[in-house]
Amino acid sequence: MPFEVLTMGRVGVDVYPLQTGVGLAEVTSFGKYLGGSPTNVAVAAARYGHSSAVITKTGRDPFGDFVRTALEGYGVDSRFVGTSGIAPTPVTFCEIFPPDDFPLYFYRLPKAPDLDIRPEEVDLGAVRDARILWVTGTGLSEEPSRSATLAALTHRATSGTTVFDLDWRPTFWKDTAWADPAKARTHYAEALRHTTVAVGNLAECEVATGEREPYAAAKALLAAGVQLAVVKQGPKGVLAMGHDGSIAEIPPVPVDVVNGLGAGDAFGGALCHGLLSGWDTRRTVTFANAAGAIVASRLACSDAMPTEAEVEAQLRAATPNEREV
Repeated sequence: MPFEVLTMGRVGVDVYPLQTGVGLAEVTSFGKYLGGSPTNVAVAAARYGHSSAVITKTGRDPFGDFVRTALEGYGVDSRFVGTSGIAPTPVTFCEIFPPDDFPLYFYRLPKAPDLDIRPEEVDLGAVRDARILWVTGTGLSEEPSRSATLAALTHRATSGTTVFDLDWRPTFWKDTAWADPAKARTHYAEALRHTTVAVGNLAECEVATGEREPYAAAKALLAAGVQLAVVKQGPKGVLAMGHDGSIAEIPPVPVDVVNGLGAGDAFGGALCHGLLSGWDTRRTVTFANAAGAIVASRLACSDAMPTEAEVEAQLRAATPNEREV
């Protein structure tokens, strides 16, 4: 059977301090969790009962074994998790200074295995048949991952739903020429040609389109060919704009933030759930917004992904003032 959600890209091990409000130099104990944005999206989708898998690669090390075991434990199919000998499985450390300071330290040198995915290694049949394909901007940052990502998008064309997480992280673009947002935009434009849903924050939308004002950015994404543009605005909430002219503005859900790093991945998994469930845009984005808030109130990312019942309870407890035009 085709997968309901198939993601492609980053995977690794998140090492989070169990003490908050202090720097890594002072931390004495850590927790180990499955990490990587598209991997977390697959985990979140599985939490809602959807069949999911991730196309990625680990190193030849015990952390690679941990990734596969963790995926299976979360109900995510690991058949497309390859192994690369170019480097160890990536590890990411963070510091936690609530409510809005969460520095990240990526250990992905000299090159992460998940950027070593080659076009000929991608199961194009699975890509074509998946109900939702989720790719990221990081997948475009370096070869051969760039070619593999674009090959998957081209082969899939616009069958089913294809979500492009704009995911701009300039530190991953090793080629300094392409690390210039204006030049990287050419790769984003190519990916957007095969995308039905684009998701990003204001900075990421600016990289993809040259526009930072939310409405202008959403319109530019629609002009690039997507059917639904989702612009995350941090404390101002989320703007969603459809090619049919619909506009939904969803305010943030107030929570006590513990660690904001997994909120975007939770949003992504919940967005997939809403799309698969056939919900309208307002309901889908409202649900995704609440899922992100829940994970922001928890320490980990993958472990913290909520169930549908938890999100619905959060929505009942909150009184958001959604506005739809």
